[in-house]
Amino acid sequence: MDTDSTSESKATGKPSSSTSELFGGLYARGDAAAAVSDEAWVQAMLDVEAALGGEARRAEDIDIAQLGRDAAEHASPVVPLAKLFEETHKGATSQDIIDTAMMLVAKRALDPLERDAAAAADAAAALADAHRATPIMGRTLLQDALPTSFGLKAAGWMAGIDEALAELRRAPLLVQMGGPVGHREPEVAAQVAQKLGLEAPPLSWHTNRVRPAQLACALGLLAGALSKVARDVTLLDTVREGVPGRGASSAMEHKRNPVAAVSVLACSKRVPGLVSTMLACMESERERAAGAWQAEWGTMTDLLRLTGSAAAWARDLLEHLEVDAQTSDGDLGASSELIDRALEAHGA
Repeated sequence: MDTDSTSESKATGKPSSSTSELFGGLYARGDAAAAVSDEAWVQAMLDVEAALGGEARRAEDIDIAQLGRDAAEHASPVVPLAKLFEETHKGATSQDIIDTAMMLVAKRALDPLERDAAAAADAAAALADAHRATPIMGRTLLQDALPTSFGLKAAGWMAGIDEALAELRRAPLLVQMGGPVGHREPEVAAQVAQKLGLEAPPLSWHTNRVRPAQLACALGLLAGALSKVARDVTLLDTVREGVPGRGASSAMEHKRNPVAAVSVLACSKRVPGLVSTMLACMESERERAAGAWQAEWGTMTDLLRLTGSAAAWARDLLEHLEVDAQTSDGDLGASSELIDRALEAHGA
């Protein structure tokens, strides 16, 4: 089955039910949010069923609210979903379906997330090159230290995003097809993986949660790298966000608040706790976790959405950042040479 056509339907899906309409503009910016919506999750489960030989179906034909209510009776949405079509999973368990769907949802969300993060790194690279001779006062422990260049600071932002992205791209997205107790033949997983564009594991990971935790940690690293950019912007008095009309204060007309930077931080501040939850979910009882596995679904959804939103905001921030372009003929140390090395590593 070719899943590309079904994945396109997720791009227009509404944000996940855990994102309110009131705060979604902040916490669900960018295209990753639609890729982790309720409809996207249901479509991913349907795509897994189809990869096992079932009929190709579309999430838009399903009453997701009713499915959610029915799922509460089984601690899983897979059982009522299968009953809708009177289909079996052909030997796969509910965990097989949901674990594989989670990885498929992640794959689809990571595409726009990584694009936004890479664009943010490119924008930081451009700032590094353009402002290699723009002086700023370096501060340690928030106290004046020695002069440096804004370009070198931007190169540091770029390098942090690049390094975090490299870790995220190394996180494997694996099919789960272990069957009831993890003893199913690996050929089934290989066939499903080929159809869904995922990787086939050498062994079932139904109680070995290193892989989902690895993905969570990589998302945490990227959110942290983006938060460093945003925090610096809120502290620098030589830069401003250059989006007209944005950031007006409700009480002080002279103010222009750093909306994008604040939004990156609002998203990234929530990420470490979610990563911690994923790590706590690694403990599982025997051949099926009782509660820890179920706790992963919403946690991973929030991680992907919030990190994706932080990446989209960071891209906006860096692509529109305005810098006081005062140049200096003074000694800025080895800034220019260091910037050249960083840009070479980035590929700029």
